[in-house]
Amino acid sequence: MAAIDDDERTRFDEFSNLARARRTSMIVDQEREVPLDLIAELCGLATWAPSHKKTWPWRFAVFTGDGRARLGNTMADEMERIDYGDEIRRAKTRTKYLRTPATLVVGCAPHENEMLHDENRDTVAAGIQNLLLGATALGLASFWSTPAITQPPAVLDLCGFDPDDRLVGMIYLGWAVQECPAPDRPQLPITHITS
Repeated sequence: MAAIDDDERTRFDEFSNLARARRTSMIVDQEREVPLDLIAELCGLATWAPSHKKTWPWRFAVFTGDGRARLGNTMADEMERIDYGDEIRRAKTRTKYLRTPATLVVGCAPHENEMLHDENRDTVAAGIQNLLLGATALGLASFWSTPAITQPPAVLDLCGFDPDDRLVGMIYLGWAVQECPAPDRPQLPITHITS
């Protein structure tokens, strides 16, 4: 096996440092907006994730200002409509998207083929990781949250998504104001088979 050259090692080390620097955090400057064009660039970066059969399944909607409260109220109303969660959880949902200056809703298109349907979500999840790494490189704090409901009709409509789309992540974004310590990672088991 050929050894990697110095340029390849430098690129790997830079990427490795970036990946290791990514943290889940909402410790942000509440007053500093995240420019929409920057969020658009991050969404564009997400679309470079592998997409089997070129299905391009990602969907994006950005909420800032009062739009964040509208998102929270719409999600809480949907939770109430289907009797999901208790009143405390619904009340929290009404205000939770105000915790950072921008909330990015990431959705996924369905597919009639069951395997491609599952792979579409994998593609969107890989895209979210691209987005989170890009945010880290820019100095943004980010937090990937799972939505309470993955197919709330009113939220899908508010986002401009199709009725059959599903939500994959609610991404909180804001300018980081402090570093977060790295959590301890378990030992990495790797199975090595040679014959």
